[in-house]
Amino acid sequence: MLDKRLMKKMAVLSVAIIIATTAALPLDIVGAKSEMLNMSYIYFGNSSQYIEQVASTQDSLNIISPNYFNIDENGDLLLTNAIDKDFISEMHNQNIQVIPFLSNHWDRELGRLALKNRENLVEDICEVIEEYDLDGINVDLENLTHSDRYDYVKFVKQLDRKLPSNKVISVAVAPNPRGLEKGWQGSYDYKDLARYSDYLVIMTYDESYPGGPAGPVASIGFVEESIEYALEEVASEKILLGIPFFGRFWNEEEGIKGQGISISTINKLIEEYDSEITFDKKKQVPKVTISIKEDDKKAYLGGKELNAGEYTIWYENDQSIKSKLRLVQEYDLKGTASWSLGQEDKSIWDYYDLWLNGQYFYDIDKHWANESILDMTSKGWVQGTSNVTFSPDESLTRAQAAVVLVRALELEDKGKNLKFKDIPDNYWAKEEINIASQHGIVKGYENGRFLPEKAITREEMAVILDRILSKSHKIRARGVNYKDVDNSRWSYESISKMTSEGIFIGFEDNTFRPTENITRGQMAALMDRISFYIEQ
Repeated sequence: MLDKRLMKKMAVLSVAIIIATTAALPLDIVGAKSEMLNMSYIYFGNSSQYIEQVASTQDSLNIISPNYFNIDENGDLLLTNAIDKDFISEMHNQNIQVIPFLSNHWDRELGRLALKNRENLVEDICEVIEEYDLDGINVDLENLTHSDRYDYVKFVKQLDRKLPSNKVISVAVAPNPRGLEKGWQGSYDYKDLARYSDYLVIMTYDESYPGGPAGPVASIGFVEESIEYALEEVASEKILLGIPFFGRFWNEEEGIKGQGISISTINKLIEEYDSEITFDKKKQVPKVTISIKEDDKKAYLGGKELNAGEYTIWYENDQSIKSKLRLVQEYDLKGTASWSLGQEDKSIWDYYDLWLNGQYFYDIDKHWANESILDMTSKGWVQGTSNVTFSPDESLTRAQAAVVLVRALELEDKGKNLKFKDIPDNYWAKEEINIASQHGIVKGYENGRFLPEKAITREEMAVILDRILSKSHKIRARGVNYKDVDNSRWSYESISKMTSEGIFIGFEDNTFRPTENITRGQMAALMDRISFYIEQ
């Protein structure tokens, strides 16, 4: 659950703005530089493509980390063909730091040669940083082991001694949610690496990996546990959270096990082929099954044709990335580092900067239900009306109520299709309405209709919540003294119960207003209040 630190951030970063439409963000919000640090690696393409990719971020990046520094067979610095003074100059004109990453590309021997040759390597790095007017270095040596731990620290310490103080040193480290001391994770001494660097980049992805079983790239539990481990050794202001812009896919028959695939490519496959998308609420990540048929248009990935069959892809979308960015606020981290620019869905940049800075919905600033809205959206129980608006004072419809309750209660389909005359097969909430009706929570009308767009009233919601909570809890009606509700009213007992439990609260004039519509903000507050009962 989000804590008070997030709420303080929200107060500082809130943008007081009224909009008439949610079709686009206001111009004075788009392009605002992040308070939280926003870094992205860039690996695929050339300098001209780099410029296009950076431009797509809508001026939200602080740091770009290109693949300029490799290691040769002697452990010396090897510059890649991507290094480009014009690109570096252009980034500086946009107030973006260029901090290239030094990589051994998972080659353990090259990594060890680099550590052994650290004196010469550091000298070369310092010279190139000065020559090209670079802003520092991101050290990204991977697939080493615990036996290299001490040498790794000495290498970073040597960089700290030799580089000018105005140059940044960051180190990419493996996530370590289980606190492993050996193997790849054991090669990173978080505490000492942080001592000699400006910050660490925790590569909180590849929870599932090439050759392994199908699963998420970065489930929310994996990410959060990785943060918690890091905070045992490193101050929060020295941590960047890794955000994946890629997924992995599997097809056992084809021998494909966890091959990497960009989010942009995944979205194209979803558009072009039969797809079944599910969102794992516990892991807070999406999964899609792509079905390619023999007579479908040919599908290619990395120049290789994909055969007909089913492909399982775990990946990231707006909702999963948003849940990870909440952790930056919750744990008061320095910011994020995404891998890698160009692989993402470009629309993410319409709101990434807002989310990173805790501005998840800019229409709930100072709203009385602000905290409940944030808590309930973090649970996945309620969602906004767009990626950046919640519309807290809009009336809640019967369809929306069914969706919220099915999510919160984790209700399952009983296999009975309850057809309503006014719910077409393609209606956005058809499945949830069917499930809620199966469980007797939200019922239809005698004429065979559900009226999904009809606003739900306060007394109707009191009755619905009474149905839910009374199944598993003993709740007594202690009587109420509202001016507008007496014991002759059909909903009196439910209103009395929900008021007695502190779930519903009347108004200052001692009224309940039973026929007044529930708003989306009120629903978030109600769900927040009953979360104790649901989660017991």
